[in-house]
Amino acid sequence: MIRNPAVAGTFYPALPATLRRDLLDLTEGRTPPSSPRGLALMVPHAGYIYSGRVAAATYTSVALSDRVVILGPNHTGRGRSIALFDRGVWRSPLGDVPIDSTLADGILARCGSAEVDEAAHRGEHSLEVQVPFLQFLRARVSFVPVCIGTLHLPLLLDLGRAVAGAIGECGGDVLVVISSDMSHYVPAEVAERDDRKAIDRILALDPEGLHRVVIAERIGMCGIAPAVTGLAAVRELGAKAARLIAYATSADRTGDRGSVVGYAGIAVT
Repeated sequence: MIRNPAVAGTFYPALPATLRRDLLDLTEGRTPPSSPRGLALMVPHAGYIYSGRVAAATYTSVALSDRVVILGPNHTGRGRSIALFDRGVWRSPLGDVPIDSTLADGILARCGSAEVDEAAHRGEHSLEVQVPFLQFLRARVSFVPVCIGTLHLPLLLDLGRAVAGAIGECGGDVLVVISSDMSHYVPAEVAERDDRKAIDRILALDPEGLHRVVIAERIGMCGIAPAVTGLAAVRELGAKAARLIAYATSADRTGDRGSVVGYAGIAVT
């Protein structure tokens, strides 16, 4: 099965040469260090002109792995609530990236709520926009895309444990990428205040606390489900620390502070 790009030409360039040029510009020529190894990264998924610099700073902040699990929210409402691609390739302007079927099978075997479902990924941008960054920075990368459309905390924690178990069985050298933007369409000062509350829970490696504060405070963090899942996974894997790499809002690009989207980049080691 080949999953063709849905947002090439809108969220990021469709022409390979232009995409490579933009990625080189966004990373400012930086490459990931040899250490520390990242257990997880939280990376925004807006168009590259808005959140690309936050994403680039985050991807070049830690050592990356050749095997990746990408956890993203379901914006389209299609498909199953926890949907994996378990076979085939994802195509981008930079070429094809293989699905890590062994890792996918390990997650599916451990999480009864996870299902193979291509419909949830059809048209979904949150996972797709991460793929060119990974290709550009890690030539032999393979990955498992997981699209999450539920906020039910027990399911998210169970999925996190399943991801951790599958990673442990594979030897542990796997990066978890959490795809999330932060507050949506609120004044910049509100976004900065509310996003800090969510970021503090992520930095504390506290999935339950993140779920609680985002729901209670009605913070418009679209990737709360993948973030809770990813934090639960890295907690099982023995994560020691998280740090905020970069924060920005769409106002940095548009100049409009009256209605912004927030973008945070966080590395967990």
